[in-house]
This record gives sequence, C-alpha cells and structure tokens, in this order.
Amino acid sequence: MTLDVSSAPIASDTTDHAPPAPAGTGRGRTLLVHDLPASLAVFLIAVPFSLGIALATGAPLTAGLVAAAVGGLVAGVLGGTHLQVSGPSAALTVVTAGVIAQYGWQTACLVTVAAGLLQLLLGSLRVARAALAVSPAVVHGMLAGVGVTIAIAQLHVILGGTPHSSALADLRALPGELAGPHPPALLVGLLALTVLYGWPRLGRLPGAAGRLGARLARLPAALVAVATATGVSLIAELRLARVELPVWEHHQFFSMPAPGALSSHWAALLGLVLTVTAVAGVESLLSSVAVDRMTRRSGDLNRELRAQGASNVFSGLLGGLPVAGGAVRSTANVQAGAATRMSAVLHGCWVLVAALALTAGLRRIPLAALAALVLVVGVQMVSFAHIRRVHRHREFPVYLATVLGVVLLGVPVGVLLGGAVAVLLALYRLTRAHVDVLAEADGSCTVRTHGPLTFAAVPKLTRALARIPAGARVTVRHDGSFLDHAAFEALHAWRSGHQATGAQVALLTDRRSQEVLDPDGTVRAGSSPGPHRCRAWTPWVGHHCIEQNDDDPHVRLLDGVRGFQQHTAPLVRHELARLARDGQTPSQLFLTCADSRMVTSMITSSGPGDLFTVRNVGNLVPAPYEPGAADDSVAAAVQYAVEVLEVGSITVCGHSGCGAMKALLDGLTEESGPPSPLARWLRNGRGSLARLRRAPAEFEGRAAADVVEQLCITNVVQQLDQLMANPAVERRVTDGSLRLVGMYFDFATAQAYVMDPVTGRFAAVHAEAQQELAA
Repeated sequence: MTLDVSSAPIASDTTDHAPPAPAGTGRGRTLLVHDLPASLAVFLIAVPFSLGIALATGAPLTAGLVAAAVGGLVAGVLGGTHLQVSGPSAALTVVTAGVIAQYGWQTACLVTVAAGLLQLLLGSLRVARAALAVSPAVVHGMLAGVGVTIAIAQLHVILGGTPHSSALADLRALPGELAGPHPPALLVGLLALTVLYGWPRLGRLPGAAGRLGARLARLPAALVAVATATGVSLIAELRLARVELPVWEHHQFFSMPAPGALSSHWAALLGLVLTVTAVAGVESLLSSVAVDRMTRRSGDLNRELRAQGASNVFSGLLGGLPVAGGAVRSTANVQAGAATRMSAVLHGCWVLVAALALTAGLRRIPLAALAALVLVVGVQMVSFAHIRRVHRHREFPVYLATVLGVVLLGVPVGVLLGGAVAVLLALYRLTRAHVDVLAEADGSCTVRTHGPLTFAAVPKLTRALARIPAGARVTVRHDGSFLDHAAFEALHAWRSGHQATGAQVALLTDRRSQEVLDPDGTVRAGSSPGPHRCRAWTPWVGHHCIEQNDDDPHVRLLDGVRGFQQHTAPLVRHELARLARDGQTPSQLFLTCADSRMVTSMITSSGPGDLFTVRNVGNLVPAPYEPGAADDSVAAAVQYAVEVLEVGSITVCGHSGCGAMKALLDGLTEESGPPSPLARWLRNGRGSLARLRRAPAEFEGRAAADVVEQLCITNVVQQLDQLMANPAVERRVTDGSLRLVGMYFDFATAQAYVMDPVTGRFAAVHAEAQQELAA
C-alpha cells in the first residue's frame, strides 16, 4: 500500500504486460535485452524517491538508499512474485516519522527489525493467501488512487515547485503553481514528457522511418527521456533543481537502544511493531496480487511475505527504513520490459553503486525530468480497461470509494474504506431478491425468483406466495442462485400447505429441468425420461447416454443444434446479445490445429467473445515472404487481431499425435512431381524440421514420448519465431503491448503445457498452483 514512487495498475491487463523473451533465447540474452534496461529504468525512479521518503521521515537520508538496495537484493532474490520490486515504504512515512520523533532513530531501526521477524513468522504460518480475498476492484482502485496522488504531486515538481504532504494540499496549491511556473523546470519536464510519449510510437512512422523507429524504440523510453532532458539542461545551462545525494559516511548504522529506554514504552512499541508489520505486509501482498494479475503469472504469496520479512530485518540492522513491495516500482519494472527477478536484483545493485560511487553523475539529473517520468507512470496506473471491467461486474462503487479514499485519506485508510464498501455491497446483494408471480391463461401460476434466497428474503417470498389462489397449479422457477436453509424451509412449508388443497406444485430451476429443490432429490415434474439424465453441457462425455436413432451425421448435427437451443441458448442469450450489440473485444488470438479433438473453449475455459481463433493444419504460421509457401489468410487474421482488435497476447497451441507433424517426418513435402495442396501447405513447417535437428524443444521434468511429440513442441517454438516476421506483431511485441505464448496439449493425459519464455522448456500447468497461460 505505498505511495512510494520508487516503486511505478498497475495499469492494464491487456496492454501493460512485460514483453516475453523471444522464443528459444537463453538466460544471458534475456538478462541483457530485458532485465538490464528495466533495472536501470527502475533505478532512476528509486533513488530520488528513496531519498525523499527518508527526508520526510526525518531519518538519515542514506536510510532510504539502504532500504532500496536491500529491497532489491534481498526481496528480489527471495521473493515469490517474479517482477515485484521492493523498497522504502511511503505508506509508513507518518508512522516512522512518529517513532523517530518520539523514541529516536535507533528505536525506529529496532521496530523495523522486529516487524521483519514477525513477517517471517506469518509467512512461515502460510497466512498470506488471505490477500487473494481482496476484491480486484479494491486492488485496482488502490493502484489508481496511488497513481492520481503521484501524478498530482509530480506536477508540482515539473512546474518548479515542491509537493506537499497530501493530495488535497497539492490540489489547493496547484492553481498558484500554474499561475507562476518556473520556466526551466517546465521546459525540461515537457521535453521529458514528449520523449516518453513519442518514443514508443516511432515504429508507427511510414516506410523506412518506421523501420528505423522500431529499432530505436527498443531502447527504454524512460532512459532516453531522462538522458535527453539532462543533456539539454546541461547544454543550455539551465538553473533548476537537480538530484542531491548525501555523503555516505554521515550515516549511522543500527545499534541496540538502551534496555531502560524501552522498558517503560514496551506496550506502545509493540503496537508500532504490529502496525508496521500489518501495513508493510498488506502493502506488499496487494502489490504482489496486482503484479500477478498484470503479468498473468502465479506467485507464491507466503514466500513473498517471508522475503519482505527478511528484507526488513536486514534493512533495520543496516540502518534502513521499513521495506515493502511497491506498486509504482513494480509497474515501472514491468512496463520497462523486465522478464525475470534479476531486474529487481540489478536495481538494488545500481542503488548501492550510486550510493557509493556515482554521486557526481546523478547530481546532474534534473528533478523535473524524473518527475515527468513518474507522472507518466502515475497516469498509466489509472486503467480505463480496469474501469470498464469493474463497471461490467457492478463493482464500480467499490473502485470509486477506494480511489477517493486513497487520494483523500491515504493508502491504508483508502484500502480499508474500499474493503468496507465491498463487504456492504456483497451483503446488499446477498439480501436482494426478486419474487414475481405470473398468472397464466389456464389459471395456473408461475413464480419466478431472481437473486439469492436467504433468510432476509423470506418475508418477501412468503408474501408473494400468499397471494396465489388456493387450488391453483403452481410452477416455482428459481434462477439457480444461492438458497439458504431458512428460505428452503419456508418454500417447502408453503408447498406442503398448498398441496393439501389438492393443487400441484413443481419446484424447478432455470438451469436444470428437474426438481433440484426437493429435499430427497426426487425428479418429478419436467424431468427427462429414461435411466440417464445427462446435463446439457456434458453429452459428448458419454455417447452411451444418448440414443442414436439415426447414423446420419447431418441428423446428429441437427440434434445437437436442437439441444443447444433447448438447454444452452437460454443461458447465453443475454451475453450473446451484448456481444452482438457491442462487437467483439477478444483478449487474445489463439492459433491452433484444425484437429477435431482440439476444443479450444474447453481447455481454456473460455466463452463467446474471449478468443479470436485461427485453426489450420499443423497450427502453422507461414513466413510472409517465402516463395510458394506464403498464405495470406493466416497473416491477414494475425494482422486483424493485432492492429484492429488489439489483442494482448497470441497463443500458438500444438497437440499430441498431430497428423501434420507425422506427415513432415514422413517426407510428404519432398514428394516428386507437382506438390499436392497439402504438401505445399506443409512446406511452412520445414523450418520446424530444421529446428528439430538443430535445437529441439524440451519438456520441464520429463522427456518427450517420441520424435513426433518432440517435433510438435519444437514446431510451436518455431511458429512463435515466424510470428515475429509479421511487422505488426514485431512492433507490438517491441513496445511491450503484446505477448507471445507457446502451448502444447496432450490428449492422453488431458494435460496442458506452457512454454517458459526464459528457459524455452514446456512446463505442465497445475491446478494447485493456478498457473496461467502467460506465465
């Protein structure tokens, strides 16, 4: 829960993902291409804000650098969230300042050490998973509120002023700053903003300029912006505020306070330890959850909590501020292109080097340039994609309350306020139910219930049922929401009384045509005849449950369509109507084989509008300029998905026993004479054969079953590389807004495997770890 901008929803689940390492690359290239530039970008944010937090607390200024270095080195190595970056906690600024003012700096270090030990204990007890119970609206609202607060504060620096102690104070002072800005600072800030927004868009220029711009855009915009602004300010000899670094020798390391000074205040100090533990721990875990959702990875929250505890122990012992995972640092790390935890570790190394040896160079950087960088990061933390998603799930009041609470009252209070609104909204929905009684033309009645039927809805339910005439035939249809014991008893008590008048009563749900509300489970009204009652969504599992009266495939097809119209269409009609009205906005392109056994919606648990799917023989991606083998249909689909639909990821999914791979191994493409259409198409897989001989792909933890399976996964890697030959794909991957994912599905074991972008190996997706496709 930190305002600490040393850390920069988390912005968007669709456009802010870290770019994966190109398929097949090793750890060395990943480190150089992704982690090293990202660490430098985070380092440039971390240093000034670490010093600022130390200054605000009244601690020695080098205490902020100690916390930033320890957060990178210790939490980076031991942490459970891959791309989280830790450093001094701004959410604890007031608490730390109070401890220093009342008890002294050495006591503040002792509180930090004790809080770290308590975090280690809580992590060992595995209580961190409780953070996942936090509503996503609260998480995204926290990040948006932090982003708004940071953007407002940094605007003062760009205008040549100084941020105040709160967002409200910054807003009140903003008109005065706008009326009389400091021209040199404003010039440097606007220059940095222009570079930050314009640099990633160089690749969109037409012709040769666009190709050159795409290469230049691979350099992190943050580095280019800071370097450009610094160079211009030095050449023009502008007089403005620049980075100030303290002298390291002035720092006092931790030493144990006198026991007598603590004995009379042990209760107050214990409360402070618990406060630091709770705020820093929740801050780190919320940031971890947000980072995992943004990068679509699955981290270990208990390991992360233990890592934060170890960081606080080391930071306190070395004389540093309390450490926590930060949303701003972590977002900057992801957006700069980090691929592994080494970016956080390297960031800690750079902070340490800067504190010891690079003070002269850092002192030349204008604060206005760094403020522009942080302002952009803060603005990006307010994600309109998240706002739309939260609104669609009717969680906007929670989001808005969290944002306003964070901006007006601070991060801890804002998160508590958002959580309270989420609980109240859940209670409201739990007690909100509609009961409608409809009179039919034949004298019968239909009772429809909507929403959860709980004890709070019993008065409304009994009043509606009491209006039904005695002796009328009644059908009660529940929408399938929650039904608690009180409502269950009230419903069946009324049915017993109504049946005593000689009337018939059927209790049904809209999801199944049977009386699931009966206590004995007996199927009466509306039940299907015969010994088998297959649900509408499982008839393909056991064909023996379905009477095949006709072997004509066309008849079976029409039977399936009728089954859809009867069972599934009523459940999806509302969602399909929305898609028909709003158009498609899929999150990813899924490119897989035409094999009839591949059911993409089943293995990805997706529905209408989720996937833009391209299927062909062998899940091949033709190289765009290979003579005689190019196929514009796949390239056109890829271009449409990337440029028009703006998908956030492309998944190439192969499968076991692929006939196309067998044909490649059998030499179908080398037939003499004119090639058949199939042979011409399979020529697009010759690169996979060559890769199989040169560098075959492998599984993590097991060997390939045979050469066909090895070619299947090698082909996935090769097709990912061939995707990069598409200019639209290369441009989006380069600017970090598109991910490429390799996947393999084994029919025999119903097991999915996802390619690790760092090692290039295919690892099994386990339900227990909740691992996601883009991990």
